[in-house]
Amino acid sequence: MGTKSIAIIPARGGSKRIPSKNIAPFHGKPLIAYSIETALKSKLFERVIVSTDDEKIAKIAKKYGAEVPSLRPEELSGDYTGTGEVVSYILEELKKEGYTPDYCCTIYATAPFLQDKYLKEGFTELQNSDASMAFSVTSMPFPIQRTFKITTNNRCEMFTPKHFNSRSQDLEIAYQDAGQFYWENLHKHSDEITFSQKSIPIVIPRHLVQDIDTLEDFKRAELMYAALEKL
Repeated sequence: MGTKSIAIIPARGGSKRIPSKNIAPFHGKPLIAYSIETALKSKLFERVIVSTDDEKIAKIAKKYGAEVPSLRPEELSGDYTGTGEVVSYILEELKKEGYTPDYCCTIYATAPFLQDKYLKEGFTELQNSDASMAFSVTSMPFPIQRTFKITTNNRCEMFTPKHFNSRSQDLEIAYQDAGQFYWENLHKHSDEITFSQKSIPIVIPRHLVQDIDTLEDFKRAELMYAALEKL
């Protein structure tokens, strides 16, 4: 029997900063459609499942080819519900059906720059390793060693003052979560945090990464997408 992989796309209905963010119109399609279409295009998954508490999101998800087995229960639809809780719930529900995948890839609904080649790279890297996870990362645009905070009395304070005179090119590159996808080998449980030795980083170019948490983020993403389409 072959390896079974599934994609889970969490898409809660409530969004305070961007109303109906997950299905907001983005260059002619609902935002979530990009994640669904890329997951399907990759041909990596037996099932592409959207987990939502919203009937409208469910209808749109199905239109673009995803499964929505049932609406998410209310206790998993709050502002403080973690993605991990949602994924665990879906996996438990699938287990009740007698379906137990080997790999699970959590894909964010707000990832219009997601490309199938990076999904494939993550899956291949994970399969050929002893790691339990592979996820999208991108490099920081500025050396974190030279960053500073603004104090309560409106002054500046460096996090690492010893690097005030350090040249940028002499400092180690730092990376951040790109917020696109998270592959997991479901047979290799780890209690370590994601940013640890258990995980393989799949590096995404910065021009293909944009968090969409605010209206400003959304506009920036639209402009980036329009620029990429012209290349």
